[in-house]
Parts: sequence; structure tokens; C-alpha cells
Amino acid sequence: MKLLVFGAGFSGRAILSELAAECESAIGTTRSEANRAGIEATGAKSLVYDGTITDELAEAMASATHLVQSIAPDHQAETGSGDPLLAAVKDGFSAAFPALQWIGYLSTVGVYGDYGGEWIDEDAECRPVSRRSKARLAAEDDWRLAAAGAGRPLAIIRLSGIYGPGRNAFVNLAAGKARRLIKPGQVFNRIHVADIAGATAMLARGQSPGIFNVTDEKPAPPQDVIEEAAHISGFSLPREADFETADLSPMARSFYGENKRVSNLRIREAGYRFRYPDYHAGLKALWSDADWKG
Repeated sequence: MKLLVFGAGFSGRAILSELAAECESAIGTTRSEANRAGIEATGAKSLVYDGTITDELAEAMASATHLVQSIAPDHQAETGSGDPLLAAVKDGFSAAFPALQWIGYLSTVGVYGDYGGEWIDEDAECRPVSRRSKARLAAEDDWRLAAAGAGRPLAIIRLSGIYGPGRNAFVNLAAGKARRLIKPGQVFNRIHVADIAGATAMLARGQSPGIFNVTDEKPAPPQDVIEEAAHISGFSLPREADFETADLSPMARSFYGENKRVSNLRIREAGYRFRYPDYHAGLKALWSDADWKG
């Protein structure tokens, strides 16, 4: 396996950590020189990619057998503007990635939109609400066309709210930034970054195609997660606040416009066993391993 991860941020670095030791080569890209050390700590090589494909990056693309694309699309356009990596490949996808055997695209469960708290799976109609999610759906379509044209298997990996070391309720409680916003009936799914890495690695090893929800098994109101973290840690529990009257940015408020329970049955039937199947297990592990600060 020669693995190339475009956009090796929080999730991308976890994927590199999971797979680097078994790869002939593993490379992650970042926009910033300052982030290269974090990528290289995973055992992978780092390259700077700011939208311009350098000769060194082109060489890595030409030899890559497995590609994970994690760079977010531009969501300024109301309908979404598609995938930025595909837009940068001027001479065509197949020409840029001649050795490719498998593609993984990291998307979001936000593409489903609002289902009023109902359970849904990968067969649910996509009716995104936010511009971010519309752009993700447009990028998914771009990758379907590119993969079909190249005759390569594509896994679209739809993620829910990501948490893990350095990005979790303990960090927010310790910083005094946690909020218990109450919106009756509201639930969210979550996913530990280690399970993003584990599920993506399984799909990459098997060169598995399809759409997969990589998300936990216990969607819950956001305040329940804060309460659980406070109970485990002993940090002070913030007061409840009514969502309707809370002072929120438009982006923060937009997250509450989507309410659904997302099933992960398909990825489990494909053979993946979650390390942290719910936020209880994920938070307990972060705290007991003293790993919550990152």
C-alpha cells in the first residue's frame, strides 16, 4: 500500500497513524509548514499542499495506490462548488493517479439534512440544509464521477461529530467553554477519531467501495454528553441554557437545524467493530488514559 492522505488534519493524522506502519509509503498533506511535524509523528512523510500541485506532490500522486481525501470543499456558493482536489487536477484524474487502487472520501452525515430525530441509514434521501453540507454532497458527486471514469472503487465515508484527544467535552469544561444548550428532542451522533481511523483502514485494506456511515451507536442530546463528562471528571457542570434565546453564531445555530439518528449498521456488517461504540465508552477511555488533552 502506498497511501496518500490529502488534508491530514485531526482525522487524516489518525488514519496515517493507523496505517503508516504497514504501508510501503505513507504521505499526508497540509497547508501549513507548522503542521508538518504532527504528520511526521505518525510515521508518515509530510508535504505542503496549498492548491498548487508541486513536482514532488505529483510524483506522490502518480505512485499512490490508496487515496484518502479529507480536504473540505468550498461552501461559499449556495449550491456547493464541488471538490477542490479534483478541480486542481487539470489533466484529468486518471492521468494524475495512474496507480490508484482505492479511493476514500471523508464526507459528513450532514448531507442527509433534517429528519426530525428519525433513524436513517445510507439509503436515506440526501436533502442537505447548510451550505457546508450542500458542498459536501456536490463533492461526493464529483468523486463518484471521477471514480467511475477511472474504474476505481470509491468509499464515501460519512462522519458525524468528531471527538478525541484534545477535542472533547473535557477540554471545553476545563476551559469554561462548555454549554448545556437545551433544545427539546434534539439529538446528534458522534464518532471517536480512533474509529474513523479504524473503519477507514479496514475499507482501505479491502479496497471496499460503497457509502458508509461511520458514526456511533447512541445518538443523544448534546447536554447529555456534557453531563457525562462532568460526572467522570469532576469539572463543574455549566448551567442549562435555552437554545432559542442563547447567543450563538449563525454557524453554531445551523448545526441544530439538523436532527436525526444515524445508523452505522452497514459498516458493522462489513466487518468493523467499534472501539468506542458510544460516547460513554469514548469519554471514559479518554479520561482514564489521561489522553483527553491531546
